[in-house]
Amino acid sequence: MARLYHQYNKTIAPAIQKKFSIANKMAVPKIEKIVINMGVGKATQDKSILEQAVDNLSKIAGQKPVTTKAKTSVAGFRLREGNPIGAKVTLRGARMFEFLDRLIAVALPRIRDFRGVNPNSFDGHGNYSLGITEQAIFPEIDADRIQHTLGMDITIVTTATTDDHARELLSAFGMPFRQPGQRAGGK
Repeated sequence: MARLYHQYNKTIAPAIQKKFSIANKMAVPKIEKIVINMGVGKATQDKSILEQAVDNLSKIAGQKPVTTKAKTSVAGFRLREGNPIGAKVTLRGARMFEFLDRLIAVALPRIRDFRGVNPNSFDGHGNYSLGITEQAIFPEIDADRIQHTLGMDITIVTTATTDDHARELLSAFGMPFRQPGQRAGGK
């Protein structure tokens, strides 16, 4: 069983239930899924970039990603409808908790000049989105074999109805939120 799942059941859920005085145990917010998306716009010129993105994403997530295709044609970007332009993977269950554990404990602290993640990146419905600029922060990726630096978007979908409940849930898991008034660069 994943360490964070066990921690959620034993300590986090009861603490949140008590703090927000939630009567029903099933109404306590929990993480539903994590979606990792890599948009690779350069894949229209070079197919190897998309192959590298799919390979890196499968190593990071622990399961095979799905390639995403362009929905519309944009002549200015040399993009046709149906062209593969990215990859995404949806994690649930044990893999989701293991990825979240690696993200919080290993990957985020490896970011240069890391001061914390933005505490205001919630969507108003309790879901949190986080942008990563390079895939090399994950220990599964060999930094010497990277030809192209690829970023990714990580969306944590929760059952929380408000951003405050979701922020409390992610803080309890150990998400390193930046302190109010502190900028990303540390100034």
